[in-house]
Amino acid sequence: MSQASYTTSGVPRPPDAQAVSAAKAKVGTAAKALLDEARDFVGLATALLSAPEALRERARHQIGDLADRQARATLESRPITDLRGLVGKGARLGALADAGYRTVAQVVDAGPYQLQAVPGIGPQTAQQVWAAANRLAQEIRGEARVRFDPDLRHPGETWLLAILAAVRHADHSLATLRAPVEQFTAQAGQLIREAGPTAGRVGMFFRFGARKQAALAALAQLDALLSDPRTVELLRAVEQQEWAADPDAYDPDQLWQAYAKDAAAFNALLSTLGGQGDTDGSEAAQGFLPEELRQEITAVPLDTSLLKATLRGYQVFGAQYAIHRKHSILGDEMGLGKTVQALATMTHMAAMGQTRFLVVCPASVQINWLNEIGKHTTLTGHSLHGAGKAATMRHWLRTGGVAVTTFNTLGGLDGIDGAGIAMLVVDEAHYVKNPAAQRTRHVARIVARSQRALFLTGTPMENRVEEFRNLVHQLQPQVARGLDATDALAGARRFRRAVAPVYLRRNQEDVLTELPDRIEVEDWVQFTQADTAAYTASVREKQLMRMRQAAFRAADSAKLERLAEIVDEAREDGLKVIVFSNFLKVLGAIHRRLGGSVAGVLTGSVPPAARQELVDDFTRREGHAVLLSQIEAGGVGLNVQAASVVIIAEPQWKPSTEEQAIARAHRMGQIRKVQVHRLLAKGSVDERMREVQERKSLLFAEFARKSDAKEADRRAVDGSEHRPDFLDDDAIPVEQRIIRAEQHRLGIQS
Repeated sequence: MSQASYTTSGVPRPPDAQAVSAAKAKVGTAAKALLDEARDFVGLATALLSAPEALRERARHQIGDLADRQARATLESRPITDLRGLVGKGARLGALADAGYRTVAQVVDAGPYQLQAVPGIGPQTAQQVWAAANRLAQEIRGEARVRFDPDLRHPGETWLLAILAAVRHADHSLATLRAPVEQFTAQAGQLIREAGPTAGRVGMFFRFGARKQAALAALAQLDALLSDPRTVELLRAVEQQEWAADPDAYDPDQLWQAYAKDAAAFNALLSTLGGQGDTDGSEAAQGFLPEELRQEITAVPLDTSLLKATLRGYQVFGAQYAIHRKHSILGDEMGLGKTVQALATMTHMAAMGQTRFLVVCPASVQINWLNEIGKHTTLTGHSLHGAGKAATMRHWLRTGGVAVTTFNTLGGLDGIDGAGIAMLVVDEAHYVKNPAAQRTRHVARIVARSQRALFLTGTPMENRVEEFRNLVHQLQPQVARGLDATDALAGARRFRRAVAPVYLRRNQEDVLTELPDRIEVEDWVQFTQADTAAYTASVREKQLMRMRQAAFRAADSAKLERLAEIVDEAREDGLKVIVFSNFLKVLGAIHRRLGGSVAGVLTGSVPPAARQELVDDFTRREGHAVLLSQIEAGGVGLNVQAASVVIIAEPQWKPSTEEQAIARAHRMGQIRKVQVHRLLAKGSVDERMREVQERKSLLFAEFARKSDAKEADRRAVDGSEHRPDFLDDDAIPVEQRIIRAEQHRLGIQS
């Protein structure tokens, strides 16, 4: 409040004689009006302070209503025969069905007394059947999840969106206005009580001496408080925010547009209110870590005062894990928000007084990191890459914040070793799995000089368990030394327990219950005559890269035809499509075929900042559009939730490459089912590539995901009865074995 009326500590200054005299003239009607004005303002301010929790309670109630309706619809669709397993074979469900009881919902509604009125149904059977129906109803209700459908726009979901929008606005308002509002309400409340008698002349007439002077002084102070420019400004701000706390103030169309743009934030808030089920404390949400370690981690308090984002429960645990373990790997499946968990860890440390943080990442995602820092935190981002990095580094060293650099730049940053880094974050950390690589040595040097280090990677075991061990060795050598081959051979559970002190991983299906379904289709096509000719020529030339692209060279390409059909279907439905290929020539052929529907082509030659602009333009387009992308350029770091149709033009060597690409669309913020189409040609290298993929997928699933130990069936590369020995000769590079396999299959002499 103003220095004219209040001390620097916020204590009201005693009014002077002139102010008390002016207050005396207001006793009665004017004083009452002043007190009413103050009470109204206090009421508005108090409502603002209580709005977030009040709105959250309304949201919980609406979530409950939606879950009840969802459960009811499920019960109405479940036939009465579904109760057989719960009541045993002796129950005469047929008699109930003959009497008109067709669904579980009808049984629940009837009650045991009405059921036993059915001929052949005794009291015991009626009670058993009704109790079984209620148990099933409770299970279904417990599993109910709220999922927003932007295509149906159910009125109940629209109302819940309005409440959530109001919660978000109220939270934001309170973050900036809480301190001045609390100070005002405390001061005004006391003055209103003390100045109350001045509202009536009769009451003041019978007050004498100090009591009378105190009431007048309070009225004078209240008048000064309300006329203070800062109070006037605060009142204006509170009034402007009042509408934001009213769900009725939101336009339904604008609500759904806001949800489409920032579904991740809405769903994160929803998850904190129970809208996605109670998974936060589950074993899956906490990475299947040992119970004792989980208890230690959850005991770590997380300060989110410098974080703008709403964290989901599993994300809170991820940040707590990084704080507790100090040097660790966050290996969450792609799309679960590893970036925001790393930022939450940094903001916690910043709130504790730490100042300097460093992120090392591929150049393709550096701009995205800087954007995320500004979007989700109050920290300052600094780019230590390209021109001006030396000056920027000096500024970062002076002022603190989050510096973001690339693997290739890190080794050339003078003074980085002595920067006193509170936390190092290495994104796409599988880039440093090779201990002999120069960038790995640069990162390892900074890890050793940082208070904390967090490696982020959704694919820590792309090829061999040994590569994962190399990552662990950089962070906690003692854990790496304690791992031996038997941990891996014994199966996934033992391996995961062995690496629990350094490695945390959660999967989408375990924690993102609102994520729309992912529908995967293998679109196998039969080569046309021209396709076959182009492919056979490539096999004769022993050119594996040409073999992989041959399906797109012919004018009547079967793959191009199928791709065009998929895109046409998406156009009719108004859906956006992203097409991934490893090859520029393939993207060129697709571009020529699709023409004007292509919004842009994202390749490795496009600068990182321009890549984000391409994605933003694609996202902003109304209705259907197609984005073409080289899979290595667009499959890492970018978020393309606007696309709900993903087409992979040819198989990639590593399953993780395809998974990363798909995860650009199927991630937090996606609001529609994601259709994934893999274009595959029968009788081609595509079959061989898929076989290679399956062997690698099994390795990854065993030791980096939570699963039972499995044995991969050995699949023959060649479908003929006589399998050539060279196919299983690991001394021959797999690329050469694939070429020779295709030559053998086609009867081409090598």
